[in-house]
Amino acid sequence: MPITHIAPAPHPRDGYYATNNPYQVNGPKGFTEFKYLEETHDLFVRLDFPGIKKESVIILLEPLKKAVIVTGEAPKESKHDSSHRKYGTATGLICDCCEISNIQCFVGNGVVRLILSKQKINLRVPTFCSFGGARMPTDAPANIIRGYNPEVAGGHPLANLRGLNREGCRGTDPFDPAFTGPTILPHPSVLEGSTSAYETKQLSNGGLYLRIDMPGVPSERFMVAVDGHGVVTIMGGAPATMHDTSGRDYVSQVAIVPRGYDWSRIKIIAKHGVIRLTIPPY
Repeated sequence: MPITHIAPAPHPRDGYYATNNPYQVNGPKGFTEFKYLEETHDLFVRLDFPGIKKESVIILLEPLKKAVIVTGEAPKESKHDSSHRKYGTATGLICDCCEISNIQCFVGNGVVRLILSKQKINLRVPTFCSFGGARMPTDAPANIIRGYNPEVAGGHPLANLRGLNREGCRGTDPFDPAFTGPTILPHPSVLEGSTSAYETKQLSNGGLYLRIDMPGVPSERFMVAVDGHGVVTIMGGAPATMHDTSGRDYVSQVAIVPRGYDWSRIKIIAKHGVIRLTIPPY
C-alpha cells in the first residue's frame, strides 16, 4: 500500500503563520532577522540557510567595507534529494558615514548568524545611523548577483526595512504581519537547487521520501510521531540563540500510513536544520 503525502495547507482565514516556512507555528518570521545591539552598536544578523555545513560558509567583505557577502552550500544528504543547494546573499551598512570594522560568524543547525561591528569615517552623523538593511554591491561576483533582486519582497533583507523605526537603525520587526499570508515564498538566497522549504518523492516501491526544512532546530530536538489514525507528524523546537528575538517551533503533518504501521521502520536523518524521512511501504 503506497504511503500518502500530506501537503501543507494555509489556515483558511489567516494563511500561513510565516510565509518563509509552511511548518513554522510561532516565533520570529522571515528568512532573515536584523537587530541593532544598543550596548555595542553592532548589528546582529540571522540568515536561515537550512542544510548548510559550517565548513562551506565563506564570508567576503566588499572593498568599500560597506557590505559582507555570505555564501555556503547544503550538500545532498540522500540519494532522493533532487540536488544540492547553494546559498548567497549580502548584508551590511546603508549609510556613507561608517564602514565595517569586524565580522563574527556563527553557523549551526542551518542558520548563519553574524555580528558586524562598525567604525565611523564621518563623525558628523549620529552613532546609530549605519545599520538597518542589506544590499548587493555592484562589484560582487557575478555568481552571487545572479538571481538577486533587491526589489523583491518576501523575506529578502531589503523587504524587512518596512519593520524599521523612524531612524531606520533598530533592526527589523520579526513579527511583521506582512510575513503572514496564503502563499509560501521561495527562498530568496538560494542560487542553485530547490527554493522550497520541503521536497517529496514517491518511491517506486510505494514508499515516500520527505525533506523538510526547520532551520534552527538541533538534531536532538526533532520528533516524529505516528498517531492511531496513521498520521505522521514532525515537530521541531529551535531555541533562541545569541540575539534571536525568541525561539521558533515547527509542527507538520506530513504523511498517512496504514493503521498498525511500525513507525520504527521510518528512516530518519536530522541535521543542519533539516529532517529527512524515508517511509517504506506497509
